[in-house]
Amino acid sequence: MSTFPIHPDCPDLARLADNRADAVLRAEAMAVEAENAAERDRLQQLNELEEAQQDGRGITRRTFVTGAAATATALATTQFVSTRASFAATKTGTLIHVFLYGGLDGLAMVAPAEDPVLAKVRPDQLIPENGGIALQRGFRLSGSFEPLRKYLNAGQLGFVPAVTDPRLSLSHFQAADACNLGGLPGETGGRGWLDSLVDALGPGTAFRSVGIGSTLPRSLVGNNGAIAMNSVGSFNLNGDQRFRAGTAKAIKSLFTGINHPVQESVQEGLAALSLAQKLAAEGYEPAEGVEYQGIGNAFRQLAQLIKGGANVRVATIGMGGWDTHENQGTQGGYVFNHMNELAAAMAAFFDDLGPAAADVTVMVSSEFGRRVSQNGSGTDHGHGGVIALLSGKKLAGNLLGRWDGLEKLDGGNVPEYNNMFNVYGAVAQGRFGLTNAEVDKIFPRQKYAPVKLFA
Repeated sequence: MSTFPIHPDCPDLARLADNRADAVLRAEAMAVEAENAAERDRLQQLNELEEAQQDGRGITRRTFVTGAAATATALATTQFVSTRASFAATKTGTLIHVFLYGGLDGLAMVAPAEDPVLAKVRPDQLIPENGGIALQRGFRLSGSFEPLRKYLNAGQLGFVPAVTDPRLSLSHFQAADACNLGGLPGETGGRGWLDSLVDALGPGTAFRSVGIGSTLPRSLVGNNGAIAMNSVGSFNLNGDQRFRAGTAKAIKSLFTGINHPVQESVQEGLAALSLAQKLAAEGYEPAEGVEYQGIGNAFRQLAQLIKGGANVRVATIGMGGWDTHENQGTQGGYVFNHMNELAAAMAAFFDDLGPAAADVTVMVSSEFGRRVSQNGSGTDHGHGGVIALLSGKKLAGNLLGRWDGLEKLDGGNVPEYNNMFNVYGAVAQGRFGLTNAEVDKIFPRQKYAPVKLFA
């Protein structure tokens, strides 16, 4: 129901219609009309304010605060959160969620070696012995991850097989939506799981939630004012370039000496803007020997922010092209090369971060996996995917979670041995030191069952 009153002159619904149901509908229509009118008035005032600023008629603190109060408050309480507070007793470190859109074939990434089921039903989609990398518990990793071998040997790279959730369908849209929300829309209220995680991490800068890309992923949608940007240089005030410097200066002066809590927040938000502009102006040179290519350019933006002191807490990167119904290949084919691009980007990122990588964890997942058996030269949608982890914090092993084999398939799919959202929660818990109760709040209607991932 609307937050506006039903009708100012009609406490008795019977006055609107003889039938109570019709009366309620009419009352709600009146309330919606009143709310829409109020919103139109607010937007008109903001538009007039902007025009006044641009044509030289001036802007005062009083008109700014009264005419754009809602907008100023939104900025102050979401993106413009005090930088000073972010260095108080808050959780430290950075979690980066890389989402592979299309449905990654987890068995093309990591699979049990010499498995009779796989040899029978996917003879052309096996990870070859001479091109794979041995993992624990008799598993083999695709040779496409060779760029990350030093991190594998150091105990910083690991994989969780047989990951899914009963709520995931085999529809790309539905499954990706649920993965990003941490449950169904009705359970989460449409709020992303990473945005819920930010609540547990405490205050931070405008850069505490960052999505690399032109649109914000569902995982960051919510209450904490995440930023979507293609590059560090693209973070700026909206509007004509000619007015940006003047607008920032005007906002700074308007929120100076007003004896209001919003002052510090807005000032620090503008400081974050200045930091982005400074980083962009300085340019960015990765560490010696590091080259970013393909999806690596998204990692490069995060490296620039992290090394530049932007205090990133959670971030996302999206990578498409994983719907491999044909011409898949596991040795030099399409999926091999696509995984190699990802592995090379992750390796470049950690190499570039250097000591700063100790406080960073990268989690790679997809909306679902593929069926166990091949279908011609590809594989069809299926459950039981893989989550990959690269972390500055040492892992408990390179093959993580539960694995009970492929003797009993789930309708042709890898069974769910590890619940997706338990793995998500365990990654966040291990990175930030959250309690079970804090993780429970991130994933509504699910009782968190920890998965041992970190040493």
